[in-house]
Amino acid sequence: MSSSVISDIQSINPSSIIELFTLTTTTALHGSATTYRFHAGSSLNSNGEIVWAGNTYQRFPVQVEGFKYQKGQLPRPTLTVSNVLGTITSILITVNETTTGNDLTGATVTRIRTLAKFIDAVNFAGGVNPYGTPDPNAEFPQEIYTIDRKSQETREVVSFELAAPIDLAGVRAPKRQCTRSEFPSIGRIKI
Repeated sequence: MSSSVISDIQSINPSSIIELFTLTTTTALHGSATTYRFHAGSSLNSNGEIVWAGNTYQRFPVQVEGFKYQKGQLPRPTLTVSNVLGTITSILITVNETTTGNDLTGATVTRIRTLAKFIDAVNFAGGVNPYGTPDPNAEFPQEIYTIDRKSQETREVVSFELAAPIDLAGVRAPKRQCTRSEFPSIGRIKI
């Protein structure tokens, strides 16, 4: 976390937290490498876009919950996205046409949080941020997750279960499995 974010959070009147998301597909799993950027809030301009670090994030009805770390467990958040306009279904159809029924499994979801005082000046009337000076490096640590599975798809919403990249089935850290036969001296005590 940058020092400017820490000092602002500790002030008497901190700036609002802006939560942004990216969804990134890969060519190997989904047929193309595409990044979708969105946010769940509102903005001061009429089209609902927020510009952060030069990237445009579209306003899109989304609810993400379950980021809390619990003792001994990695969080497994759920991402629920509005499907009223069929946007997510059209993305799923595109992915399914290029792969065989992937449903965005393996796509990366990144949660980005910053403060209103650090977002780009183009978000405000007159091109001046009235809350502070834009800083593309002032953000909380990014939280990166992988879509583990699609848990629900209706006309109204699509829900995905997210997992930390090392929390997925079949993943080994550090990308190999260590057994006792590889390290015969482990477990032996010399007296």
